[in-house]
Order: sequence, then C-alpha cells, then structure tokens
Amino acid sequence: MTTTGPDPDAARAEVRELIAAKGHTVDNARAALARLETAFAAGDLARTPSMDLFLGDLMRALEQDEGERLGGKSAEAARFILRAIDRELDRA
Repeated sequence: MTTTGPDPDAARAEVRELIAAKGHTVDNARAALARLETAFAAGDLARTPSMDLFLGDLMRALEQDEGERLGGKSAEAARFILRAIDRELDRA
C-alpha cells in the first residue's frame, strides 16, 4: 500500500511521539489511535493488514464500561500493542 497524503513522515513522527510520551500508557494509546485514524483519513498513512490487526487488538484492550477504570493488564497489553504499531508504521 502507498500513502497519498502530503506528509507521511510527519504523521509517523507524531504517532511515535504519542507512543513514547510520558504519562499513562492507556492515555497515550488513545491519543495514538486518534492520530492514526486522522492520518488514515487524510491519506498520510495507509492501512496494512497487520496494522488493522494491531488496531483491533488495541481497541479491545482499551474497551471499558462507563465509569470503569482500566487496570494494569489493559495498560500492559496496550504497551505491547503500541510497540507492534511502532514497528508497523514504516510499512503504513
């Protein structure tokens, strides 16, 4: 897949910054997910089959009922999935 948007390098850099940001992993994951969706919509990044799998896994790890706090297992899962997303960014 190829990108059609104006700046795939900037999109990759911004997602990587969000992944590596200080703070809670779950918050970083949500911010990275939102930025990825924006980059896909703009054509800056292309969805790959692997990226779609990783994003699906990340969304399941971040699911919560209203008022529920995510525990350590969700944060740990998000951390591992974000690493996989980071590696896949160069193919997107």
